[in-house]
Amino acid sequence: MEYTPRRKLTREFKLEAVRQAALSEKPKAQLARELGVRVGQLRTWRLEFEKEAVTGIAKPDRSAAEDLEQLRRENAKLKMEIEILKKAAIYFARESKGSTPSSRRIDGSTACRP
Repeated sequence: MEYTPRRKLTREFKLEAVRQAALSEKPKAQLARELGVRVGQLRTWRLEFEKEAVTGIAKPDRSAAEDLEQLRRENAKLKMEIEILKKAAIYFARESKGSTPSSRRIDGSTACRP
């Protein structure tokens, strides 16, 4: 069986599908097939929209929640990189104060001058 990626359906699509299911004389199974969704999904959407109408609180969009989570992970990663770069800058600043370029060898040891 071939893998098909999950579709991201918009709020507008879901609202229109629920509206059609409520107003259409077609059987819900036939309408669901035409829309490319399952009958149970139509029912779930209808219940969500009914709950939203009663409470006035919309369910957060999944893509917005995913975007927020991705941004939080990226923010944490960037903070870690900044800390690493700060430590590296301090390390290299200390190292360069103690020696001049002519007195340091590639391997880090100091050269003996006569």
